[in-house]
Amino acid sequence: MRSLLLFLLIVPNLLAQDRKVDATWLHRYVPGLREHAGSLAFWTCHYKPIFGEGDTDNRILRTVTRFGEATVDAHGSCQTALYDREEEIYFVLQGNGALHYGEQTYAMHANDFTYLPPGVKHAMENSSEKVLRVLIMAFRIPPSISIHAAMPRPQIVNLDDLKEETVEGHPTSVLYKLLVGPRSGKRDAIDQAYVVTSLFWMNFAPGGTNFPHHHETAEEIYLVLHGAGEMVAGSGLDGIEGRYPAKAGDAYYFRPNCTVGFYNQNKPGAEAHILAVRSRIPLPADAD
Repeated sequence: MRSLLLFLLIVPNLLAQDRKVDATWLHRYVPGLREHAGSLAFWTCHYKPIFGEGDTDNRILRTVTRFGEATVDAHGSCQTALYDREEEIYFVLQGNGALHYGEQTYAMHANDFTYLPPGVKHAMENSSEKVLRVLIMAFRIPPSISIHAAMPRPQIVNLDDLKEETVEGHPTSVLYKLLVGPRSGKRDAIDQAYVVTSLFWMNFAPGGTNFPHHHETAEEIYLVLHGAGEMVAGSGLDGIEGRYPAKAGDAYYFRPNCTVGFYNQNKPGAEAHILAVRSRIPLPADAD
């Protein structure tokens, strides 16, 4: 009788676990997230995972290995890192700092961004009296992709120096700045990436939208930097898009084929700015 009771208690739980499926999209509110003692953390460097490494749902990400925010105390620094088959992008959200790239050091300021190739040791340092906040994005490079020699020095670009533009096939109610793209491209400020297909900044006019859409072979992350509106994430069996209130600090991860989009508030003077990154997922040919 006791064995039967145990069976009746355990089996339903096991079946329930088997029925659990991975989410098609994830949402995080960055100001409410906790720090994590990950590979970048140091006494004076505090890493807050948003997606990927350090996050509870990191298993569903395909190419993104980490997407998070590092806060560096005044005169502090982060751990030196080196990845053989990962590429990274740093975007300075606040403050001024120094990027250690190989044996050289380069100044970085608010709204600066740079691409960090695999095989180069690097670290961020804060030489100022104020806090430094850096958005860190890292992506896994499949074994099938050949790694080329790294550039001797990083290309550092400031967002404010880039021109806004419309993108063919997209509504004119959104203006784009094209930050980072693939090595084969020529349209972005930095064209050096292996698996990142686009890091871009969107400026939504009042009532503007980039139209809900999906990407069959890419995963994507949206981070709302300014303003508020409605984020489109997934859709139901009826084909109607899912809309969710979104404000500055909201971050969304979208799996391949997940419906994604954004609607800005339709009122005079309403502005919304989103930083987005897209990376291609490993295809069968990319497998070991």
